[in-house]
Amino acid sequence: MGSMLYSLLRPLLFSLDPETAHRFTFNAIEKVRRLGLLTGGPIPCESRSVMGLDFPNPVGVAAGMDKNGEHLEVLASLGFGFIEIGTVTPRPQPGNPPPRLFRIPQANAIINRMGFNNHGVENLVANVRRTNYHGILGINIGKNFDTPVERAADDYLICLSKVYRYAGYVVVNISSPNTPHLRQLQNAEELDHLLGLLKSKQLELADEHAKYTPLVVKIAPDLVPPQIVSIATLLMKHQIDGIIATNTTLSRAGVEALPHASEKGGLSGAPLKECATAVIRHLHDILQGTIPIIAAGGIMCAADAKEKIEAGASLVQIYSGLIYRGPHLVHEVARALCASPAPDLLCSGSG
Repeated sequence: MGSMLYSLLRPLLFSLDPETAHRFTFNAIEKVRRLGLLTGGPIPCESRSVMGLDFPNPVGVAAGMDKNGEHLEVLASLGFGFIEIGTVTPRPQPGNPPPRLFRIPQANAIINRMGFNNHGVENLVANVRRTNYHGILGINIGKNFDTPVERAADDYLICLSKVYRYAGYVVVNISSPNTPHLRQLQNAEELDHLLGLLKSKQLELADEHAKYTPLVVKIAPDLVPPQIVSIATLLMKHQIDGIIATNTTLSRAGVEALPHASEKGGLSGAPLKECATAVIRHLHDILQGTIPIIAAGGIMCAADAKEKIEAGASLVQIYSGLIYRGPHLVHEVARALCASPAPDLLCSGSG
């Protein structure tokens, strides 16, 4: 879908409730795909090896766009080099009551407090098994809202065991602001314990399935430097395969006084860009290439993605940018990152 076409459709989509627009868009694209009118694949690029996986291009879709793995072929047709689904929990759960998703168009931002709404890990696995998508698939796992944080490891281990053989990589989401107490798993003692258990299970599953599936941790942007140092140190200690920086932020910098800015939840989109990039730079300084970084947060144009790569990321993920810019953003970013030498870029706005 071209830039001009999406700019014409966006007012219609934005006139709908955000969750309704989400469902409408996927349903419409699914119908087009079934008519054989949507046959795209990954945008050609020199493949890059990250975590032992060969990515056809460095642009992925972040978790949350397709929580249950229901639209893999549609997303693949948009040109993504990899797709991440979830967050999925052991048991189905409805998430927080709506309304729980809010656009802030004046700032190219979104606030969500979805709360890991999903159909459960068994449903996700069934969807993945049915799909014809054979690209790199990340599966993002979390804990059920009513599992005490002291027992969180049980939920992550259940999900890891069930998705392991179907995933290209597995993401441990300990940074959503919308599940009570989840972010305390980023504290040193809790994280050390959790990573030890997950690494042990990963190696056990690798033997069982004769397949090594990388383990990735997704962190928050709202970390102070000593916390970033602590997390990076623990990731190296436990030989974790990758890190995603970052999730949504609790900060309201950049949206103060705008409609919906006072809604509870995590903020994504353009206002998150600088904070997320600062976390990437700090991680890169500490990790020195020992663990690859996947960048997420505020990528609204090719220049934003290039900035993440220059800060130390190996791959990028988009979500809010897709809502504001449309599917052509995937091509814009991939072509810019695949060009050699990389062009000098400026963002041209959200249109």
